[in-house]
Amino acid sequence: MESYKPNLDPDMGAQETMPEVEHTLPEDLHAPELSDETTPQPAQFSGESDSFDDVVAAVDRDDEDDLHEEAADQAGETSAIKRGTIVEGTVISTSPTEVLVDLGEGVVGVIASRELDRMDREALEALKPGSPVSAYVLKAKGPDGHPVLSLARAEEERNWSLAEQHYQTKEAYYSKIAGYNKGGLIVRFGTVRGFVPASQVSRDRLQRAVGDSPEERWGGMVGEDIAVKVVEIDRARNRLILSERAAMREWREKQKSRLLETLREGEVRKGRVISIADFGAFVDLGGADGLVHLTELSWKHITHPREVLQVGQEVEVEVISVDPQRKRIGLSMKRLERDPWQEVIANYSVGQLVQATVTKLTKFGAFARLVDRPEIEGLIHISELADYRVSHPREVVLVGDVLTLRIVKIDPNERRLGLSLRQVDSAKYIDQDWQALAKEIGEQPSAEMEQPTHESAPQEPEQVPDDATNEAE
Repeated sequence: MESYKPNLDPDMGAQETMPEVEHTLPEDLHAPELSDETTPQPAQFSGESDSFDDVVAAVDRDDEDDLHEEAADQAGETSAIKRGTIVEGTVISTSPTEVLVDLGEGVVGVIASRELDRMDREALEALKPGSPVSAYVLKAKGPDGHPVLSLARAEEERNWSLAEQHYQTKEAYYSKIAGYNKGGLIVRFGTVRGFVPASQVSRDRLQRAVGDSPEERWGGMVGEDIAVKVVEIDRARNRLILSERAAMREWREKQKSRLLETLREGEVRKGRVISIADFGAFVDLGGADGLVHLTELSWKHITHPREVLQVGQEVEVEVISVDPQRKRIGLSMKRLERDPWQEVIANYSVGQLVQATVTKLTKFGAFARLVDRPEIEGLIHISELADYRVSHPREVVLVGDVLTLRIVKIDPNERRLGLSLRQVDSAKYIDQDWQALAKEIGEQPSAEMEQPTHESAPQEPEQVPDDATNEAE
């Protein structure tokens, strides 16, 4: 059995704090001073000021007061009915002041009246004649000779035993965050309160714990599911220390194995960014994380994932690869966006003039981003910068320059766009430029406008021999 998840405390979403305890934790499990402020009440108890822990505390105080009586009664204990044990019985009768329980062998126990006062109506109605109950023996023999029983204490003892079992087996326990204090989170282990120090809270939750006050850091997490492991237990000191980190490592491995079996390429999932590196971002898909490589983040040119993402951000991704052997999941965000190259193919052509901003200089040329389509970046090869020999692009252009450039190459398969500064005024494209200009001003070019070089005098191409010579070179 992987875990336990008893439904013992429907009001566990209320803010609460741990009782004051001593602190002798190892360094990585150090817990701050805790105070007892408010405690959610289990379903079987009611009252504005009395909680489950108040009931147990009151019972313990009464036990201490009656220790001398108990010592005198020990000689009369049966082998089955001993103080501090849990016994099974059947309700015989109920009244506003007491509930009698048949414990077998002619022994009748009585549930303490102070406990009945704190039980809600639903719990009292469940105590019908014939109903089975488990009870903790507070006294082997009360004032009337009957064993004194407690249902609340029995429930608490069972949950301490459950915690001890999880400590021994190192199994993960699944519960909900019931409250918090300045040092960490409160998690109910059944009816027992456990404490998760901040150092043992998962990385994802710590990244969300932002704020100056405990309420700002932890308040929004109350009611969330959580997996924990028991790392320290001391029943005598009412001390139960839990670790989410220890449980998360095991749980995430299991969850990742399940996801690797069910994920399919092309599937779209929602996730949360849990970490960012220079080469990409890791996205949690619900217990298992996948990598969105830098090249799969956006169609736009970006140099670091932080330009488009931040830790904790919710994103939608497409599964592009699943490797069960290496336990790796490849994800993409840009494939869920419109592919800008479809517009390039439809709206741009070789020879067209465009506006572009220089973004980067290299020894072989300059990169420039289209003003109208900033997600598209093209290369101005060093040979296309000027009509003369250029040793480095910085001799002609600088980063940030906005230039009019000529498209000289479109390769949709390789997603490459070739640009030229040298050929902007080339006579080779004069007819194309003339028609583009006429279209821009809203006129249809006439036959004469389409062939200006054959009718006009002087002939423009003949006036640019240097340009033609340079092109030939």
